[in-house]
Amino acid sequence: MKNGFFLLALLITLIGSTSLQAQKTCYVNVQSLLESIEDYAQAQKQLEQKAEAWRQEIQREYQEIEQSYQSYQANEVLMSEDMRKKKQSEIIDMEKAVRDMQKIKFGPEGELFKERQSLVQPIQERVMKEIEQYAKDKGYDFILDANNTTMLYTNGRYDKTEDVKKRLAKKKK
Repeated sequence: MKNGFFLLALLITLIGSTSLQAQKTCYVNVQSLLESIEDYAQAQKQLEQKAEAWRQEIQREYQEIEQSYQSYQANEVLMSEDMRKKKQSEIIDMEKAVRDMQKIKFGPEGELFKERQSLVQPIQERVMKEIEQYAKDKGYDFILDANNTTMLYTNGRYDKTEDVKKRLAKKKK
């Protein structure tokens, strides 16, 4: 939300300022661009197929755990204390193994994330380079993503970060 307000304030400031030259601004729909690239669609399909296969594998593991638990419950009264503890420990270990598998496959640094990076990131980089080149060719100072408040391209001459840092440093004293 802060980014949205910041972007809106930035645009109002840029548009309303009489001391600045007119800047050329446009927006593009990055998702639409990506979806128009056949390689991207193939990568997405490949990722979904892998994810679905992994989901099915995990589902089979959970079904096996459920069967083991039901078997345990049915035979619990016939088991010695040691046998019950051993079977409970086996079931707990099975559940932990499946949770670990889920994390390995779908976690933030999991295989799906890594696959997505290797398949999709080069395509995204190609799109970003094309956006940057388009901005330079057409004289745009800012290009925004239509789906969120991300600036995809900015002309470096409008970056005033160092000026603000200097002002902040002066006020510290």
